[in-house]
Order: sequence, then structure tokens, then C-alpha cells
Amino acid sequence: MIAARTPAFWRATLALSLGSLLTFANLYTPQPLLPLFSATWGISPVHASLTVSLTTLALSLSLLVYGPLSDAIGRRGIMFVTMTLTTLCSLAMAFAPDFWSLLALRTVQGLVIGGLLAVAMAYMGDEFEHDAMVLAVGLYISGNSLGGISGRLISGGVASVWGWQTSFLVTGCLSLVILIIFIWMLPPSRGFRPKPLHPVAMLADLGRHVRNPIILLACLVGGLNFLVFINIYNYITYLLSAPPYNLSPALLGLLFLTYLSGTLAAGVSGRIVGTRSQPLAMVAGLLILISGTLLTLVPRLEVIILGMVINAIGFFFTHTQAAGWVSRKADGARASASSLYLMSYYGGASVGSFYLGPFWHWLGWDGVVLGAVVMLCVAIGVALGLRVLERRDRAALPADPEHDPLPDL
Repeated sequence: MIAARTPAFWRATLALSLGSLLTFANLYTPQPLLPLFSATWGISPVHASLTVSLTTLALSLSLLVYGPLSDAIGRRGIMFVTMTLTTLCSLAMAFAPDFWSLLALRTVQGLVIGGLLAVAMAYMGDEFEHDAMVLAVGLYISGNSLGGISGRLISGGVASVWGWQTSFLVTGCLSLVILIIFIWMLPPSRGFRPKPLHPVAMLADLGRHVRNPIILLACLVGGLNFLVFINIYNYITYLLSAPPYNLSPALLGLLFLTYLSGTLAAGVSGRIVGTRSQPLAMVAGLLILISGTLLTLVPRLEVIILGMVINAIGFFFTHTQAAGWVSRKADGARASASSLYLMSYYGGASVGSFYLGPFWHWLGWDGVVLGAVVMLCVAIGVALGLRVLERRDRAALPADPEHDPLPDL
């Protein structure tokens, strides 16, 4: 087992963090480019956003396959193959002759991009000692955030000078370099023990989680939370690329630096919440997200950016609590429960553009805000339902008069 802070630890952790960076950079490369797609092919924002939503939909479905498959055939091979295919897809997109070819490649990329996401944590569990894994997971998750930000910054900056095709070409070339480093640095699997592939058992575990309202409602909160958050970024690129703002793709890419506030919020959320009610913490995060979204109605660029900073704080606060709740409350088969959460999470992102599209065509950005607030209110209702279930479960436990970590509403 790999011990913390040894040379093998740093090699493995850096490799996985770079793999995470590659994965998320490729996933979100098109997001600052949506107005360019509309201008190039004369398509609506809803159609342009399919380059993000179809990819996340394919990703959400693939996550249910890679985890059990890696239990049977190994972790490293799946990561190597899927990261290679992810890179090749980005390189091919630079030469896509039309929008539908680009969309087909993005869908295929979504199917392969989940390989590392579904397997990296299992690799750590196989190879790392407990203390080493705790440290490595934090660094790995930082790679998730940095990958999403860097992918958008690079694609927006490159597109402003050389066009959207070059954005995919540069992303693909950088991914190729990272892939080579990843293959060279990742230590061989020594702790992996293959297990028979049992699809029936996998579906049974998944079905048990789906029938558990404590798990299902938290997955729904996570999906609705991401549905609003990621698609607000899709539509705000159209708002800010038009008069009176007229932001270039490079400046639109910089908008995603607001994610950094959310990364900080995710890191401190555990200490803030402590032993308090996690469903109420989800409600608090959703209310913060609503307040940031409403702030973007003020027609001043600096206020809109502030609203997006607040949005990121609220989103990541809720996401961290919902994901942690699912992991903690799962009755066995925690990997399956986490896969269900991620499926709901990315599935929400994939349907969000269709949900917000009619609001955009009806009232423009004001309509997007209206639709977002309505959906977030639904998410708050779901989180309050979780709170009821939490209190019901607590009532079934022996009373502790000296410590009540779950105060009444």
C-alpha cells in the first residue's frame, strides 16, 4: 500500500490530479464558445448548448458501467483507454465539418470521459493507505475544479484569436501531453483483486438505493442544483456577448474564475456545518444560489459577476452536503450510491438547457432567472422533505438530552 508523502504517493497523486484536469478541461471546453456556435451555424442557444448537455447526459449514463467493469478487469486500463479516446475526440472536433458532426463527437466523448471519474477513487482505495487516501482525495478534487476552469479559460482565449476550431485543437494537444505524463507516472496496480462481473447484483444494489427516499431525494437535490447552476453559465454567455457588454470569448472564459469561490466554499462547508442538519445546510446553499441568481438581474457587469461568485458559493455548498449525505446514508454498496448521485447530478445538467430554453425565448435573461428560481424552490422543497425524514429517523433513536445537533426549524 502506498504511504502518505512518499515518492510513490506524489507520483500517483499527481498523475490522478492531472488526469482529473484533462477530464474536466475536455468536458467544459465548449462552454465559452456557445455564442460562436450560434453565429457560425445560425442555431439557437438551446441547440448550441447541446454540445454541453448531450455530453453530460452520456457521461451520466456511462458512470454506471465503468465502476463495476473496473472491478472485473482493472482500473488502470480503463483510465488509459478512456483518456486516450477523450483526447482523440477533442482533436477530431477541430476538423468537424458541421454542427451535427461536432455534436456526434461530443456525445461519444461523453461516453468515454467518465472512465477516470468512475475509477480514480477506486484505484486510490486499492493502492493507498487510509491516511494517504484522505490527503490524495483533496488534491484530486482540486484537479477537478482547476480542470473545469482551465478548459474554459484556454478555449475562450484561443477562440478570441484563432477561432473555435483551434480551441479544440489546443485542448487536444495539451491533453495528449498530459496523457503521456499520466501513463508514465501512474504506479502499477498492486492492491487490485479482480471480482466477477455481476450485472444482476449491480442492478439490485441500484434498485435498493432508488427505493430509499433518503438517498433518492438527496440525488434529486444534487441534480436540480446542478441543472440550474451549469445552465445559468450557458445562457449568461449570450447575455454578456451581446450589447451593452459585448464580451469576447476570452473574457467570457474569465467569467468561470468565479468557480474559485465555490471551491473554497466546498472546502470549508464541512467545518461550517459540523454536526448540524445536512438537509438544512442544503437549503441554506440553495437560498444563497437564489440570491446570487437574482443579483444578476442588475444590469451592471460588476454586479452580475458578484452574483455569479455568490452562485458558485451556494452551488458548491449544496453539492458538497448532498454528495456527503448520499455516501453517509447508503446502506451498503456505497460505490453504487455514489454512481447514482453522479448520474442524477450530470443528468440534471443535461436537461437544464431544455428546461430554461423556453424561458430564454419568452423573456430573455429575466426569463432564465425566473425559471432558475422556480426550480431552486422545488429543490428547497425536496431538501425540506429530507429534513422531515431526518427528524423521523432521529426520533426513532434513544434521546440524548445533553446534545441535540439537529435544532428545530
